[in-house]
Amino acid sequence: MSRVLTNDGSMNMHPGPMYYNGVYHLFFQYNPFGPLFSNQIYWAHSVSHDLINWTPLDLAIAPTEPFDINSCWSGSATILPGNKPVILYTGINSDNQQVQNLAIPKNLSDPYLREWVKYTGNPVVKLPDGIQPDDFRDPTTAWLTDDGKWRIIVGSQKDKTGIAFLYQSEDFINWTKYDSPLLKVEGTGIWECPDFFPVWVDSMNGVDTSVLGPKVRHVLKVGLFDYARDYYMIGNYSPAKENYVPQSEFTLGTLRYDYGKYYASKSFFDPVKNRRILMAWVNESDSEADDIAKGWSGLHSFPRSLWLDQNQKQLIQWPIEEIELLHENEVSFEDKKLEAGSTQEIEGITASQADVKISFKLTNLEEAEELDHSVVDPQLICSAKDASTKGKFGPFGLLALASSDLTEQTAIFFRIYKSSERYVVLMCSDQSRSSTRNGLDKTTYGAFVDIDPKQEEISLRTLVDHSIVESFGGGGKTCITSRVYPTFAIGDDAHLFAFNNGTESVVISKLSAWSVKKARINIEETISCTSH
Repeated sequence: MSRVLTNDGSMNMHPGPMYYNGVYHLFFQYNPFGPLFSNQIYWAHSVSHDLINWTPLDLAIAPTEPFDINSCWSGSATILPGNKPVILYTGINSDNQQVQNLAIPKNLSDPYLREWVKYTGNPVVKLPDGIQPDDFRDPTTAWLTDDGKWRIIVGSQKDKTGIAFLYQSEDFINWTKYDSPLLKVEGTGIWECPDFFPVWVDSMNGVDTSVLGPKVRHVLKVGLFDYARDYYMIGNYSPAKENYVPQSEFTLGTLRYDYGKYYASKSFFDPVKNRRILMAWVNESDSEADDIAKGWSGLHSFPRSLWLDQNQKQLIQWPIEEIELLHENEVSFEDKKLEAGSTQEIEGITASQADVKISFKLTNLEEAEELDHSVVDPQLICSAKDASTKGKFGPFGLLALASSDLTEQTAIFFRIYKSSERYVVLMCSDQSRSSTRNGLDKTTYGAFVDIDPKQEEISLRTLVDHSIVESFGGGGKTCITSRVYPTFAIGDDAHLFAFNNGTESVVISKLSAWSVKKARINIEETISCTSH
């Protein structure tokens, strides 16, 4: 499958994607000297023509100057008028302060933009008064408003109040901070890796970052460092008033891109297929000692298309269509009844690297269990009622990366509950039996799915890739990424099952599954310095 990862060293935090002149670029945080995070972080750089096959290039930005000598942290790329790309990034300066710096390509005729030159007047944005030296980072992609000025936000905090500082500039060099931040929320801690972009209210297409008007809503995504989770809000942005009003108050129950191991995400607008694409960092679930032993850590999620749901209450995410370039050995069937306590092996594909779509039909939903309102945290419900705990409707779903005897399994499943004359769909990713190894993080994840099982089938799409399981419930309304390390269920010894451990039968209305070929990742190629 297509994942940028490191053969050596540590990848972590905030992918910086960009499309420019026929090439997709991915910049990411990288420690070339070891598999753990250090105080010497560089910008690594890979390129692709299809978002599937990636070629590594030389490091793009290194800590060499007083304004970034102690690390080059996350940032974002913007395409300026005249088709000129520019990068803003956080540097840790010689005083260990986080400041914002600018870099431009050395040679625009190089299609791969391999060399980047730092602006000699860096930093372009200094640490604000009253902010701690290590609480000011990760500038966003800039957007242009009707007054001809650029805006960016930078993540910060003060006294545990998370802050999105707002800046403006006419020339992309001289930046002025607004007196009021774009948004701030008490008690949330440092906001890092922010992202701010518009989405159409009536289309699945992507929107360029500078588009404004009544036909768009704006998404503000922030990474909460204290929780290692990405949260997002949907709201209305007024450039005239320079304020952002979310549809609902931000809390730790606010929407998340992904309810599993998925952090420091970044989106970009892809003008080739008119879509917004999202990528994120997926970190390890084993120990630092394991990372040292294997010599690397960290990788990126499979790219997702992203758009606003028809109800305008949440975002939809879906694997980009280019995954079909890797499909082979399709198997499919329809209308297969899964009796209580039964499993159905999905054979004919490589279970260790697969793309699976499955839909379930349910009847007699009036028999569903009542939701216990004393426990409202879906992750706690999933942890208390794992895949082996029988209910009425559920658990049913998939057993991925399973050994033949099911000793090892990563279960992605649903449960259906009744609550106040409506039905509640719970989605879980149970890692408790994902490996016989000890010392692993085997957290069980969970979230609700905003669908009505009486009106529509319950769908699940799961990408299985050796040690990563990315699942999309309800057509992409709820996503959960798991990082697992099976001992037996690897390679040809991995199996994939549909299962139903509820006491009521369910019907697989349709299943389609494919083997997924390995993409060309981190394979250096001879590439020309001439332009296309």
